[in-house]
Amino acid sequence: MKLNNPDLKNDKKQTTSGKKESCTKIIQPVQDALYVLSGKWKLPIIISLTYGNKRFSQMAREIPKITDRMLAKELRELEINQLVKRKVYDSIPVMVEYSLTEYGKTLNPAIDELYKWGVQHRKKIIGKD
Repeated sequence: MKLNNPDLKNDKKQTTSGKKESCTKIIQPVQDALYVLSGKWKLPIIISLTYGNKRFSQMAREIPKITDRMLAKELRELEINQLVKRKVYDSIPVMVEYSLTEYGKTLNPAIDELYKWGVQHRKKIIGKD
């Protein structure tokens, strides 16, 4: 498997313990990313917000089968991880709008690659787009 990461270079001179260290260096950041993005709903929420700022009810309509409770929970977690920004407008009734932070937007290339892989995987496994 080839990954574009200098820590994963297949160095023939590297010792077994050195290879283990290199592998560990890769595993930890990937696990961190998966921890922040894991679950059924976080990526659909992020994808929804890539198309622009949204109110809670807009996202609830766009993301099939997500409950209000789950949407609120996942938005809080994404906000804690600085991927989503919550803006409250001083209006009557109070309006709340969600958007991706600049940091959240850095996920776009990874999501694009996941999309491409997903399309390819569907074709390979079930023969559908």
